[in-house]
Amino acid sequence: MSKLFSPISLRGLTLPNRIVVSPMCQYSAIDGDATDWHLIHLGQFAISGVGLLMIEATAVSADGRITLGDLGLYSDQNEKALDRVIRSCRAYSSVPIGIQLAHAGRKGSAHVPWKGGGPLGKSEGAWQTVAPSVLPRDVGWPIPRALDRAEMDGIKDHYVDATKRASRIGLDLVELHIAHGYLLHEFLSPISNKRTDQYGGSLENRMRFVLEIAATIREVWPADRPVGARITGSDWISGGLTIEDAIVLAKELKSLGFDYACVSSGGIIPKTDMITGPGYQVPFAARVKKDAGIVTRAVGLINDSFQAEEIISSGKADMVALGRAFLDDPHWVWHAASRLGVDIPYPPQYLRGRK
Repeated sequence: MSKLFSPISLRGLTLPNRIVVSPMCQYSAIDGDATDWHLIHLGQFAISGVGLLMIEATAVSADGRITLGDLGLYSDQNEKALDRVIRSCRAYSSVPIGIQLAHAGRKGSAHVPWKGGGPLGKSEGAWQTVAPSVLPRDVGWPIPRALDRAEMDGIKDHYVDATKRASRIGLDLVELHIAHGYLLHEFLSPISNKRTDQYGGSLENRMRFVLEIAATIREVWPADRPVGARITGSDWISGGLTIEDAIVLAKELKSLGFDYACVSSGGIIPKTDMITGPGYQVPFAARVKKDAGIVTRAVGLINDSFQAEEIISSGKADMVALGRAFLDDPHWVWHAASRLGVDIPYPPQYLRGRK
């Protein structure tokens, strides 16, 4: 019996297996609106046999985007465009679909990766970025404006609005992005947060804004649908966030009614001591699962089906999320099932190709 292909329940939602399509930015939206690219991209994974399909990091405001091509959920038009994509996926699939909500903070106003990923120029549509403190992301990046209390309240309202829009679309799950160097991670990390008010200094203070947003999202999201968070297991830099900090945060999120934590790492600055390799972030998920007592999802260079099976069967994590592996092989789940001796449903249109 494969543990990877066993179901898991999160509140009123049951995933048919433990395999998740990780949120993967496509940088292919127009003014935040999902396009036909998103229909094709998400549609292929909707029929792939995954347990959960996560929509990419989705900006809660226009100035919360990483690039001009970021997906957004901050306007009626954004909502309408994404609703079209979700309806198309659900016409042919029952896969649960979730969305990751984010604000880029000081990492915003950037070029798309295939154009270098550096900061936009004034003539290229650049905007003023914001952060907990007036510290740029790196040399050559613009200095962000430090948020005041009123602006923080405004951002919290943006998260609430996006969460309500996600509910109206009928999405099954919401995930709060608190990692990869974006705004909420910037508040958490002592590398980027040098505030002297009640939102800076101690870990308790640095968590405060994150937990305020988390509590509000849980309050407005339907009680029978799960909420999760992507959190940081390590900043991979001296003086940065550690796995012990992640455990504290995960416990706080669980107390607020969050159902799982997806544990990633890095991103607070471009150059760190990060050492990558197959499953390099799995130990972070294992520690959070063990010490925080919350359902966890592991992510980070999980490519092989037997590797994924071992992560679940050994209890290191409750779910695995794959990104690059799915970009390389959209039928990864079918091939994994075959290798692990599991019989899973196929779309009838594809049965002739079943091995």
